[in-house]
Amino acid sequence: MFPDDDAFETTKKLKPVALAKPAAGQCLCGKVRFEIDVPARWAWHDHSQASRRAHGAAYATYVGSWRKRFRITKGASELSHYEDAATKTVRSFCASCGTPIAYERARSPHMVNIPRALFSGRTGRQPLYHIAIEELQEWAYTGEPLVPLKGYPGVVWQRSKKKKKSDREGMF
Repeated sequence: MFPDDDAFETTKKLKPVALAKPAAGQCLCGKVRFEIDVPARWAWHDHSQASRRAHGAAYATYVGSWRKRFRITKGASELSHYEDAATKTVRSFCASCGTPIAYERARSPHMVNIPRALFSGRTGRQPLYHIAIEELQEWAYTGEPLVPLKGYPGVVWQRSKKKKKSDREGMF
């Protein structure tokens, strides 16, 4: 009355899950190398004063990774750290070339934030978020049209906005 157990065997074979190759990155001099498992948790642009100063740029773009998915693969002894007790953050950087490597916050103990520019390939996340946008500097580029600078290949610039002359109203 009951069929054999063999009749209930699964006819579909389960496909093995292919793990993506880790995203690798390094500092400027190459003494510190690291990797994260992809996809990264998230990515964003940070316009805060602290990130501007730490990176010497208009803003820093970070990729967030779970700490357990982040590995230093070379040069762990080359890392130096700066701890800001007021903000409860720690920034790690290469002691040789000064490249910022990681940014960690006490309020997110399971996350490590890595500058996006240090990765040589894809991380599985695009920066869709802006943090501290209210601190955006007036001199920062925000996507205005750029034009080639005559005589300087590879250089583009933003033309100043000319005020349109009125239609000569009231001329007569």
